[in-house]
Amino acid sequence: MDTKELTIAINGYRSPELLRLCLRSVEEHLSHSGVDFEVIVTDSATEEDTEILMREEFSSARFFPFKENVGFKTLINTSLHEARGKYIFLINSDIVLTKDTFPSMLEYLKSHPSIGIIAPKQLNFNGTLQKSCYRFYKLQTILYRRTWIGKLPFAKKHLHWFLMSDYDHKTPKTVDWVIGSSMLVSKENAKKVGPMDSRFFMYMEDVDWCRRFWEQGLEVVYYPEAIVYHYHAKGSARGGFFGSLLFNRLTWYHIQSAYIYFVKYWNKETPKHQ
Repeated sequence: MDTKELTIAINGYRSPELLRLCLRSVEEHLSHSGVDFEVIVTDSATEEDTEILMREEFSSARFFPFKENVGFKTLINTSLHEARGKYIFLINSDIVLTKDTFPSMLEYLKSHPSIGIIAPKQLNFNGTLQKSCYRFYKLQTILYRRTWIGKLPFAKKHLHWFLMSDYDHKTPKTVDWVIGSSMLVSKENAKKVGPMDSRFFMYMEDVDWCRRFWEQGLEVVYYPEAIVYHYHAKGSARGGFFGSLLFNRLTWYHIQSAYIYFVKYWNKETPKHQ
């Protein structure tokens, strides 16, 4: 097996146009970076347009399609298993790299062996900050985020804490967890921690994985000197709380995953860090 320094592992779901933008950004910003890399694409519920795209425009990338919607965790775990790189940059297909994504983030991870996961700053396509690092959930967090209670003063204070609104997002910082749409890990540490928990079909798997890194003594770091753009649609939040309960399947995935998460960590101490 030809070992690489870095694997760019892209996870897709019915988004060939976004996948094209993502792959083009990888070519543009990594081809002349001096980093020895490979690209693999895992894709859920693969459509014909995606197969044509990979075959005709990006045939050098290794492609792992799934006929069914297998969920985020299966795509990630396939990427972790198939990656030939010593380091793996796990990204969703709606991520676009910039000139500031690499190589600084990779070098920072290499020079700080205490770090298990490092994540770049995510921006909306209009250049505004997209929050992507958080403190660990408490039971009331989900209630406050999804109901009118979140507008009350005590709930606002809690959400301010959860969303890390006290942090300027301008300097590297150890955090509880980072969103799974863009995470850089070493393959060695990923093997040490293990794959994403298969019980999470969608949502909370990134929270759980970060927590397991912390339990292994490995830090999770937000690194804003590296930048990516993220086309982020909050599918599970549409329609308000009761409307989404009735009509939005993603809301039910979120609730189910939250239940699994809180049962898993019930009466377990939250990892502490500086």
